[in-house]
Amino acid sequence: MTRSRTPRARAKRRSGGSRPWLGWVLKLALVGLVVLAGFAVYLDAVVQEKFSGKRWTVPAKVYARPLELFVGQKLAKQDFLTELDALGYRRESAADGPGAAVVNGNVIDLHTRGFQFYEGAEPAQRLRVRFSGDYVAGLDQANGSKLDVARMEPLLIGGLYPAHHEDRILIKLEQAPAYLVETLVAVEDREFFNHFGVSPKGIARAVWINATAGQLRQGGSTLTQQLVKNFYLTNERSLSRKATEAMMAVLLELHYDKREILEAYLNEVFLGQDGQRAVHGFGLASQYFFSQPLSELKLHQVALLVGMVKGPTYYNPRRYPERALERRNLVLDLLAQQGTVTEAEAEAAKQKPLGVTTRGSLADSSFPGFLDLVKRQLRQDYRDEDLTEEGLRIFTSFDPILQIKSEAALSETLKRLGGRKGVDEVEAAMVVTNPENGEVQAMIGSRQPRFAGFNRALDAVRPIGSLIKPAVYLTALERPSQYTLTTWIADEPFSVKGQDGQVWTPQNYDRQAHGTIHLYQGLANSYNLSTAKLGLELGVPNVLKTLERLGVSREWPAYPSMLLGAGALTPMEVATMYQTLANGGFNTPLRGIRSVLTAEGQPLKRYPFQVQQRFDTGAIYLVQNAMQRVMREGTGRSVYSQLPRNLTLAGKTGTTNDSRDSWFAGFSQDLLAVVWLGRDDNGKTPLTGASGALQVWASFMVKADPLPLDMPQPDNVTQAWVDASSGQGSAAGCPNAVQIPYIRGSEPVQGAACGGPESPSESVMDWVKGWLN
Repeated sequence: MTRSRTPRARAKRRSGGSRPWLGWVLKLALVGLVVLAGFAVYLDAVVQEKFSGKRWTVPAKVYARPLELFVGQKLAKQDFLTELDALGYRRESAADGPGAAVVNGNVIDLHTRGFQFYEGAEPAQRLRVRFSGDYVAGLDQANGSKLDVARMEPLLIGGLYPAHHEDRILIKLEQAPAYLVETLVAVEDREFFNHFGVSPKGIARAVWINATAGQLRQGGSTLTQQLVKNFYLTNERSLSRKATEAMMAVLLELHYDKREILEAYLNEVFLGQDGQRAVHGFGLASQYFFSQPLSELKLHQVALLVGMVKGPTYYNPRRYPERALERRNLVLDLLAQQGTVTEAEAEAAKQKPLGVTTRGSLADSSFPGFLDLVKRQLRQDYRDEDLTEEGLRIFTSFDPILQIKSEAALSETLKRLGGRKGVDEVEAAMVVTNPENGEVQAMIGSRQPRFAGFNRALDAVRPIGSLIKPAVYLTALERPSQYTLTTWIADEPFSVKGQDGQVWTPQNYDRQAHGTIHLYQGLANSYNLSTAKLGLELGVPNVLKTLERLGVSREWPAYPSMLLGAGALTPMEVATMYQTLANGGFNTPLRGIRSVLTAEGQPLKRYPFQVQQRFDTGAIYLVQNAMQRVMREGTGRSVYSQLPRNLTLAGKTGTTNDSRDSWFAGFSQDLLAVVWLGRDDNGKTPLTGASGALQVWASFMVKADPLPLDMPQPDNVTQAWVDASSGQGSAAGCPNAVQIPYIRGSEPVQGAACGGPESPSESVMDWVKGWLN
């Protein structure tokens, strides 16, 4: 008999049957908790590893030379103001804070910012600088006491960036200007100092506002969550990413205090894009948008930057000034509502303009030619990762005032020459150095000097033409028993048959022969025939050895055509060669770097001045004299249509076949500049050295206002009066008499006096001069 199941039994069975499902749920929950705990442990390790270690890769920063001020310094007031503008100094009614300047006639009062230099810290101080003409006439402290010297902070001219082009200027929380922290918290996270990483109240408020508005108007992320997203995560929009963000925010706040988190946020937040380079942190944003250090920002500037956090692209003040202004004023209203500032302060700030600079002051393409030189010289001593990640501070010899003047000279000259056919296709390069210490002060690698690309100053290897001629004449003048400036040489046609059977027949530029001339005239007038004949007498290998001593490291074949510049050099190599001529025969390797500091200000390496005497100073003195005659009576004489005739200069033009290259290299006492013009495809141009490169050089010298060349006369050199036509000894006052320097013992016999018998006093003076010599 089959027994029927009672309701109790059926219930019991149902109950027993449900227990396996409950067990599975409990087991899954337990596994989930274990996985979640493991995930939390993993996230905790990730959070601590990056936040406690090296948080950022910081690119190396490259600085210009610091401008030193002292009484008697040659510095025009306008040039000083140009420097102050580049440094972001504000023109105000009183210099009551760092970065402020007051201009009153020829007197400038300013409050410097101070700076950590290689030798130590330079404190911020108030200065009064008085100008007279183109010189500093007075330098005082605010209390009226005299100063021997004051040093301005150097201009930041660029950086060496990692592949992802991320950049920032790290700041400490105590460096934040007034209102920055209060404004950031008020706008982005009112509960920051009360929550534990996530804010339930903030989330609820965001949900309510978005629901009532019917659209997404406010997020619920805290500052900590924003930092986590920027620091560790991607911009992916998903619930899993949001949950991970919240968990990491809580973990971050468990290990670190609010001040550390806030400081990290100030340095990490994304605030704009400068070409390929991402602008991170308020420190860099302040320089990028206002050309000022963060610590100097005022309320209206702080409100703009904080307002941009919501959408750096949407509120970019350079592209969308109306949006940015509206957003800034909204932030100011919010500060007034919360009592952070008074209504009057907010209203006064709202009346201020946005005040952003016209372009980013830190663009890494500002001076690409010079920065390229710095990178190449640094890579001889540092790894790429050191340069792009360690925050090194590189101090250079770059002079922004001279760079601006060289760029203006090139631009104006090319514009003036633009009417000539083919000039628009001409490219350019320029190198400016200090002839006394070999420091590169300015560099142009293209006719568009602010655009990075092929750096012709360092990489355009072009035939140098007549720029080689001083080396030929120097080789001769080192043999004073055979050659002097007034030695007769022949400027006559000739031919030379080479070992390969080919015949070389040089010609003068004017296709004319000039007969028998003085040696210096061959250089002054850049005659090819006399120079080539002289070089063959000396021996081509000997001339090439002279070039090597001048600093040319390229190995050229000893062909006769090398005597007229068939060999090719870059403008930088030409500058090295002429540096030795300008510096009295002392060779100085050209350099752009002075010193390197770590991010913490610790000295790493200096690049000291190196010098080696390569030539007798007497022979160099004679070559310089002939190169001065290039400017006075030869191929460079057109400079004195722009420059005063009492300004002593030395230089040499260079033109290659079919005017494919236009060169000029020349120097004063304090400036050496090399200019090249030509086409990248080596095509013909309408420019000679005198009509092209020399015009750029002269325009630059007009702007730079150099000191006249004044090489001290060496002990082994004497001055002698000679007849300009015959080269025979003469006397002062004789018709056609000129003074020429000679290596002592090689001068011609003194000629008889002219214009009657000498007075007894004149005889005595002549005897004294002869005895002194």
